[in-house]
Amino acid sequence: MKKLITLLTLVICVTVSNAQTKLYVHSDAKKYVANTKTIAILPLSVQVKLRPKQLKDFTPEQIIEMGRKESMDIQKAMYSWFLTRKKRGTLLVDVQNPKRTNALLKKKGIDIHSYDEYLPSELGEILGVEAVITGTYETSKPMSNGAAIGLAVLTGGMFATNSATMNVDFMSTTDDEVVVNYLKKIKGGLGSNAQDLINILMRKLSRRIPYTK
Repeated sequence: MKKLITLLTLVICVTVSNAQTKLYVHSDAKKYVANTKTIAILPLSVQVKLRPKQLKDFTPEQIIEMGRKESMDIQKAMYSWFLTRKKRGTLLVDVQNPKRTNALLKKKGIDIHSYDEYLPSELGEILGVEAVITGTYETSKPMSNGAAIGLAVLTGGMFATNSATMNVDFMSTTDDEVVVNYLKKIKGGLGSNAQDLINILMRKLSRRIPYTK
C-alpha cells in the first residue's frame, strides 16, 4: 500500500498536460534565419494571476513589481536555455546576453518593461541584432523561489496546481515581420513548480522553431 501511494504521488508530481498550442512560421522563415546572426531576448510582459484571496495581501505596486521580477527571471531562463542549445550545436544563431540587451535599452532611455511603442527595427538598430524575441507570459504562481515562498507564507501554503501560458514572437528587425509566433499553454499537476513549466515550454518551443536543428 505504501509503495502504491508513493507511485501515485510521483505520477501526480510530474504529470503535465498540454492544453493549447498554436504555431505560426513565416513562409520565408529559412531565409530570415539564414540572414540572422544574433537574436536578443527582450523581457516578456508577465502577469501573475493571483486568486482574489491572494490579491488582498498585495498592493497594486507590489503586484507590478512581482511581474517585473518574474520577467527578468524568465529572460535569464530563456537565455540559459538557448545558450545550452548553442553549446550543443543545435541553435543556428547567436543569442545576445540579456545584461547587454537591457543596458543598451536603458542607455537610450527605454523602459525594458515597456517598449511597445518601438518597432522591432528600431530596437534592432539599438541592440545590433537581426531578430528580437518579445511576448507575454502568464502564470498562476511566481517563477522565482523567493516570490513563491513569500506568497505561500502569506496565503497559508503552496498552490495545488500551477499553469503557464507563453506567447512569443520572433520578430525580424530588418522589416518588422513576424518570423515565428508560438503560443503554448500547459497545466502542471501537484508538485510542479514554475521552473518546471518554463523548462517544458522552452523544450517544446526549441523543437518547433526554424532557429534550431
